[in-house]
Amino acid sequence: MGGNGRFWAVWGGMAAGAVVVGGAAYRPLPPVTAHYRADIHTEYVKFPSGRDTITAYLAYPERKDPAPVVVVIHEIFGMSDFIRQTTEQLAKDGFVAIAPDLLSRRGGTPPSPDDARKLIAGLDPDTVTKDLDATLAYVKRIKAARGDRVGVIGFCWGGGQSFRYATNNPSLGAFVVCYGAGPDALSIARIRAKGLGVYAENDARINAGLADVDAAIRTYHKSYRYTVYPGVGHGFLRAREKPAVADSAWKAVVGFFRESLEH
Repeated sequence: MGGNGRFWAVWGGMAAGAVVVGGAAYRPLPPVTAHYRADIHTEYVKFPSGRDTITAYLAYPERKDPAPVVVVIHEIFGMSDFIRQTTEQLAKDGFVAIAPDLLSRRGGTPPSPDDARKLIAGLDPDTVTKDLDATLAYVKRIKAARGDRVGVIGFCWGGGQSFRYATNNPSLGAFVVCYGAGPDALSIARIRAKGLGVYAENDARINAGLADVDAAIRTYHKSYRYTVYPGVGHGFLRAREKPAVADSAWKAVVGFFRESLEH
């Protein structure tokens, strides 16, 4: 896949001022600024959600026509280098990608991943939906984006939120769940978008719910296919304990988005 090698090389790096937990780097959002690179443009943006303001990381591809949109939902650690770099890679793969900091209402993602985890655990699910709606409303106004071709992807906690958001927003064209918990069967019945699941063999906690998800998908005739990747654990796209497996999963994600949103 074009650009894939650069993506994984960036993920292996660590920014100055980052906090390291379990081999991964995290840091709070820097001041709003814009950056230009040879193949993408990135910037921090702010937009309203009710009476509050959401900060998000936005990345544009270099292409002559408006691009489909992918919203990136972060892990339980909040906004991190991993999420920013995922957003950048989606732009390199041809999408307008935007990652909202869903802790914006709480002052933004804190430096400590443990503090972020505690804050996210206290978020109201309906408020998360409102902030994702606000993110879509913002990005749909961007002339370089195709507001009628929108997908969402989430990781870990964000994977569960991606699945949940697909049950609440009928305008989505595609959603990807990366090792996230599934919603209840009646919620799955509301889904209109096509879905893709990325799961890990060594992730019994999340995989315990797959049978129920599969049964609901079949009962309500929804389009959701998933793969349980061998020999890896929860968070393997970030941890990359088996790079070839992570690369294969990412190639499937990009292919799914192109298939669902480009055509």
